[in-house]
Amino acid sequence: MKIIIAGAGEVGFHLAKLLSYESQDITLIDTNKDSLSYADSHLDIRVLRGDATSIAILKDAQVEKSDLVIGVTSSETTNITLCMLAKQLGCKRTIARISNAEFIHNKEAIRFPDLGIDELISPEALAATEIQLLLNQSAFNNTYEFEEGLLIMVGVSLPSTAPFVGKTVKEAAKIFSELHFMPIAIQRMGTQYTIVPRGDTVFKDNDQVYFITSREGLDELYKLTGKEKKEIKNVMILGGSKVGFKTARDLCRNKFNVKLIEKNKEKAFDLADELPNALIINGDGRNVELLEEENLEAMDAFVAVTGNSETNIMSCLVAKSKNVKKTIALVENMDYFQLSHSIGIDTLLNKKLLAANNIFRHIRKGEIVAMTRLNNLNAEILEFIVKPTSQVNGQIIRELEFPREATIGGVIRDNQGIIALGGFRITEGDRVVVCCLPSAIPKIEKLFL
Repeated sequence: MKIIIAGAGEVGFHLAKLLSYESQDITLIDTNKDSLSYADSHLDIRVLRGDATSIAILKDAQVEKSDLVIGVTSSETTNITLCMLAKQLGCKRTIARISNAEFIHNKEAIRFPDLGIDELISPEALAATEIQLLLNQSAFNNTYEFEEGLLIMVGVSLPSTAPFVGKTVKEAAKIFSELHFMPIAIQRMGTQYTIVPRGDTVFKDNDQVYFITSREGLDELYKLTGKEKKEIKNVMILGGSKVGFKTARDLCRNKFNVKLIEKNKEKAFDLADELPNALIINGDGRNVELLEEENLEAMDAFVAVTGNSETNIMSCLVAKSKNVKKTIALVENMDYFQLSHSIGIDTLLNKKLLAANNIFRHIRKGEIVAMTRLNNLNAEILEFIVKPTSQVNGQIIRELEFPREATIGGVIRDNQGIIALGGFRITEGDRVVVCCLPSAIPKIEKLFL
């Protein structure tokens, strides 16, 4: 595919990096010389310096031949204008990054595709949604829902007391034959390697394991992993950023008790006006005495979403030391993901990764309807719709020539989530959830074309 990305900031660079690994034809546009130089020297892409809304620049980027234009600059106006121009100049599809979530909530009324904008992406709104999902599944440190929860992906660190530690996947399946979940990826404690489990893969103490499960399977997973289903009611949020505001607003709507700490006095007053059901505190969240005064120990969850990654991490560690059940930190540095489980924070979130996950499904070739990239693993989870022409149509799973680096986690059929084992036959219209390493993606896509 020929893809033009406007904006060489964190989201744009991260997208260009991921796409360049897949040999996509990428052109990156930005006005910042240093950002472009860094991208040019580190990635196999074309860079163009200039205003992304300049028609001359777009023509130089061959916008008329492009399959996709992605506007992810820091300016919402620039991204929207770019997409409108690109569509007029012959681009097939456009995606605009926005910060005003009102646009997304009123998509039907405004009819953005008529204006030339096919998709709107708000990293802040995605982060707020992810935080709420994590609080709802409080014992797990990574979650993703397919088809509004018909299948759910959860990540959990296995305690030594889990009954299948020391057993192979095949042995565990025999012992717990009535269970409704499937392991799809494992990361060993202290390593950065991703294992796609097979029958002979052994579960080990402190493995970070990702499962696909149904709603019924969630309770089974709670029991087997020794995790408590803790009810989250009292939430403290550090930082009145866009993510902090959206999270607090959504949680208040869902009857959570919310305290939000904001350092800037003027901003704190504004937030108090906009969030009448939340308690807004003007103060420095790095001050441990302030956190203690505001009854940090009585909180069920602590969410740190300031603009400073280190502040977010350190304040979450303070919360953990006070026995807060669930801690979530927003971080900008991708490298921090490798640290999340070893330093004791439940979940690290990254807006770039969430935005990239959301944009990625528009780039894949097969009938992919959803995808997510596991936070600290080199693995992707994809959801395909089986077409009449797909190679998998009518095939039994164990008889498929499936790459070893991939596994089928589950199937959605007739509005029901099914954990599909080896003897399951895939049919047209099934929505199949697959976990795979990047190297296996081209082979998987061919099976579903």
